[in-house]
Amino acid sequence: MPSASGFLTGVLEGFYGRAWTFETRLAYAGYLARAGLNTSLYCPKADPFLRKQWQCDWPAAEWRQLQELSAAYRRQGVYWGVGLSPFALYRQYGAVQREQLRRKVARLAELEAPLLAILFDDMPGDLDELASRQAEIVADVVAWSPGVRVIVCPTYYSFDPVLEKHFGLMPAGYWPQLGRELPAGVDIFWTGNRVCSDTICRSDIERICGQLRRPVLLWDNYPVNDGAVRSNFLYLDHLSGREALPATLLTGHLCNQMNQGLLSLPALAGLAALYSEGEGPGDDWLEQAIGPLTWRQLQSNRREFQHLGLSGMGEERCRMLAERYLALPGPAAREVSGWLRGEYQFDPACLTD
Repeated sequence: MPSASGFLTGVLEGFYGRAWTFETRLAYAGYLARAGLNTSLYCPKADPFLRKQWQCDWPAAEWRQLQELSAAYRRQGVYWGVGLSPFALYRQYGAVQREQLRRKVARLAELEAPLLAILFDDMPGDLDELASRQAEIVADVVAWSPGVRVIVCPTYYSFDPVLEKHFGLMPAGYWPQLGRELPAGVDIFWTGNRVCSDTICRSDIERICGQLRRPVLLWDNYPVNDGAVRSNFLYLDHLSGREALPATLLTGHLCNQMNQGLLSLPALAGLAALYSEGEGPGDDWLEQAIGPLTWRQLQSNRREFQHLGLSGMGEERCRMLAERYLALPGPAAREVSGWLRGEYQFDPACLTD
C-alpha cells in the first residue's frame, strides 16, 4: 500500500442524494490520473454503512466493489480512501463503542487504502466536550491505522452561521482546542468562509489556520449540487475563484463533486489547472471523457443549465432537452437527461445549502 504523502488534489464523493454508479467511480481512477490529480475519497452520504449503520459491515457484493475500487486506484497511482461518519459517536464513547470502532477500522484496513477520513460533519455539536471527545476518537483511529494518512472533518467546518442554525451552538474554543488535541499529522477539512464558498482566498484560510495552529485540507463544495437551491443547476464551469496556497496553509484541495459524476469533470479540469505547471487538461480531454456528441450539445446549453436551472427553463424546455440528450450515446448524456427529468431531486437530509 503506497503511503499518501504530500499535497492532496482530487475529489470527494461526499454529497447527499443519488450516489454515483460503480462504473463512474471506477472510471474516475483514470480521469484523475490523466488530469494529474492524486486523490479520491469515497464518502457518499447515501452509504448507510458509513454513517447511521456504521457499526455494520457491507453486504458481500458491495464490499467486493470497494475492494475493486481500491485496487483500481492503486494501479493508477492515485490515493484512494474511505470517509467514515460514526454518527454522533462522541456523545457516548465508552468501551463498547470503542470496540465497535476498532472493528470497523480493522475491516477498512483490509482495503489497503492509504487514506482514512473520520467525518463529524452534519451532526449535532452542542456538547461542551466536543473537541476533546472527537480528538480522543481520532487518536484511537490513528493508533489503529499505522501507515495510513488520517483526515478529520470537524462538526463546524466553516465560519458559515448555517452550521450553528442546524447543528447547535459551537462550544467555546472549539477550533483552538481541536487543533491542540488532535494528533500531529492529522489533516483537518475546511470548506472556506461558507459551506459553499464562491471564492476562497489566502486571508480566508489564514483566519482558520490561526485558530487551529495548523494548515487545513480544503473540502471545496464546488461543483456539488445536492442542496435545495443547488440541485436546480448543473455547474459546468471550470473551478475558479481560488488561489494556489503554500503548504503552511493548505495540505491539499479536494472538490466535492455533483451527483452527476461525468458532468463534474469540467470543474475538475479547473482544479487540475490551478495546481499544474501548465494549463491542465484541455477540452480534448473533456470531450473524450464526456463523449463528443454530448460535449458539443453541452456547449449549447451550458449557460442555461448553470444560470437558469430547471425552474428557470420551465417544464416544456426541460422535457424537450431531456429527449434530445436521451437520444445521445453514453452515460454523460443519461446524466443530463435524468437531471432534466427530475431524477436528482433535492434530498431533504441535506441541510447546509
